[in-house]
Amino acid sequence: MNLSRRDFLELAAIAGISLTGGNALAQLNRLSPEKLMEFKPVGNITLLHICDMHAHLKPLYWREPSTLLSHPSLVGQPGFLCGEAFLDYYGVKPGTLEAYFDTYIDFDELAHKYGKMGGASYMATLVKQIIAERGKDKVLFMDSGDTWQGTAVALFTKGKAVVDVQNALGIDVMVGHWEFTYGKERVLELVEDHLKADFIAQNVADEMWEELVFSPYVIKEVGGAKIGIIGNAFPYTPIANPKQFTQGWTFGIQPERLQQFVDELREEKKVDLVVLLSHDGFALDQALAKMIKGIDIIFSGHTHDPAPRPIFVNNTMIVIAGSHGKYLGRLDIELKNGKIKKWNYKLIPVASNFIKPDPEVEKLVNDIYRPYEEKLSERLAKTEQILYKRDTFYSTFDRLICEAIKEETDAEIVFTPGYRWGTTVLPGEYITVDNVYEMTAITYPDVYTFEMTGEKLKMILEDVADNAFNKNPLYQQGGDMSRLLGIEYEIKLGAPAGKRLRNIKVNGKDLDPNRSYVISAWGGNLYRAGKNVRPDHRPVYDIVIDYLRRHKTVNPPLKSNVKVLDVRCGCPKKGGVCS
Repeated sequence: MNLSRRDFLELAAIAGISLTGGNALAQLNRLSPEKLMEFKPVGNITLLHICDMHAHLKPLYWREPSTLLSHPSLVGQPGFLCGEAFLDYYGVKPGTLEAYFDTYIDFDELAHKYGKMGGASYMATLVKQIIAERGKDKVLFMDSGDTWQGTAVALFTKGKAVVDVQNALGIDVMVGHWEFTYGKERVLELVEDHLKADFIAQNVADEMWEELVFSPYVIKEVGGAKIGIIGNAFPYTPIANPKQFTQGWTFGIQPERLQQFVDELREEKKVDLVVLLSHDGFALDQALAKMIKGIDIIFSGHTHDPAPRPIFVNNTMIVIAGSHGKYLGRLDIELKNGKIKKWNYKLIPVASNFIKPDPEVEKLVNDIYRPYEEKLSERLAKTEQILYKRDTFYSTFDRLICEAIKEETDAEIVFTPGYRWGTTVLPGEYITVDNVYEMTAITYPDVYTFEMTGEKLKMILEDVADNAFNKNPLYQQGGDMSRLLGIEYEIKLGAPAGKRLRNIKVNGKDLDPNRSYVISAWGGNLYRAGKNVRPDHRPVYDIVIDYLRRHKTVNPPLKSNVKVLDVRCGCPKKGGVCS
């Protein structure tokens, strides 16, 4: 793609590059679409991949976590890398656009330098350029799911707005997780009547008849090769989300069934390449690759990891493409006699400040937002602190949500779920209604207030911790630790199940196992474990919106309420251990 003088001037303007000095072209070349897209093609097959877009159709800020903790034996490996450890492992230079996209380091400063990330119309520009370069018959575009949920327009249209954008982007195959929270009837309606892509899953079956609900795999001819793509939906959907949405369907990892389909594709269908399109999570897929023989490539999702280069487990290549539409994964391969002879891979940053939007998709997104624009663009309050979502135990946006709920219910303890999706608002910026929905847009948003004994409370927290920090990735169901207001505790990540938490204090006093505490929570089934004490349950987004309208300015603390006793960060400069 060659820049015209007009294009050059436009990109220089949005990049804030001065045209008075002799280095303007050099600056722009470091940031231009050509540099972002710089890629050496290989072979006749191009596989494009996105995951965990969470319905973000417009550009956003998304700050990667400053802590990404798990069992000490796992931290420091791909899937559990962040900050300096990430930069060191992948050889990324601090202060670069890649460092901005991949880590939290200097995020505020780099956000002002490089601008927002993602956006469907900007991704469409990249996709169309790749197709023009390679030819449509050589390109396959796959989506690992968590695509239909996460924003207001997705919630208001029950996923239809996002499906329309997927169709415009040219998605060929997808799998799901949060998609199922619209309910199985709506999922089937969208899949059968609106989605142009193949929706596949070998691990979703009817509970009564044991028949698969979706096609387990699809075969696509790409660049003259037959590629078999098997789908894995999120195995723990009925546990991670309320089971009423998928009542009558079974999930699970189903490794034996998966192996059967791998063998079927190779021996009966005679495919040249076997791909697993997965929403298992990066660590779980690494474990799965040790169990299943014959998978050439796993396109992973669910855990939101940006991984600039593939990892290999036995003979299986595994890639994952971050989250929130920030990245477009591109894998070129050359096949010979059913074997990958050459390959090249890149996570292309969708740096919207340096990419011209595709007019067709930009119009579609604007049309989707138009009926809701006035409501969603309302400025509610200004933040003095960065509002971010992702981290292992604590985030400022979650703290804000907890404070809003506490002011509404006057509960002693507030729970908010450790979802990985959301948004980031920079210091000094206004929080909009749209931003609130980006943090809370689920189909079960009500806040419940109930009583629970200290003993049961600790048991539940230990259960959540075992999910997050289990040594075996097969038992990690996803998400970060629940965020809490009114509770402080210490945790030893490597301790046995049920014995990780200690020194738990409720509003400064030791947790009393025999006392009942008043708790408010949203985003799960926690309220069913206690006695409800308030008959009304308002949606969390309404509570937060009202809170922000009242307060006008917010400044949540950065300090976490959790002390970790055995942190391994993987940082070579610190000997792998943080203080």
